[in-house]
Amino acid sequence: MNREKDDLHALGHKTEYKTDYTPEVLETFENLHQGNDYWVELLCPEFTTLCPITGQPDFAEIRIQYIPDRRMVESKSLKLYLFSFRNHGDFHEDCVNIIMKDLVRLMEPRYLEVIGLFTPRGGIAIHPYANYGRPGTKYERMAEERLFRRGL
Repeated sequence: MNREKDDLHALGHKTEYKTDYTPEVLETFENLHQGNDYWVELLCPEFTTLCPITGQPDFAEIRIQYIPDRRMVESKSLKLYLFSFRNHGDFHEDCVNIIMKDLVRLMEPRYLEVIGLFTPRGGIAIHPYANYGRPGTKYERMAEERLFRRGL
């Protein structure tokens, strides 16, 4: 059961933290259970980014859920990627959509969703949600249903 250890650069090596948006740190490994539909949930309770207007820090919990296909995201590389937003200025909605698009491009999952639970600032909490379902499949229908259900 070789998980292509030689191809993983972040895992098992000294950590170098990038301080601005760095999607190239993301890495994948082979899903050994491609015949199964199953959920993977990744939680980042200490996500930080900067307001692009004021430069003030914004804090959130980022929740990523996906149904993998051939590739899965390696968790240490995901941690480094999410950390790279630390000094990056984007609105909450932009962060969630950027994360979703980068992970779709990286893994080509069957289904993926990203939720940002941002800490209130000025008395208002913002919780953006973005999802993806592989076009032309049951996962595309699932994405549409889950998106519309969230708006209720």
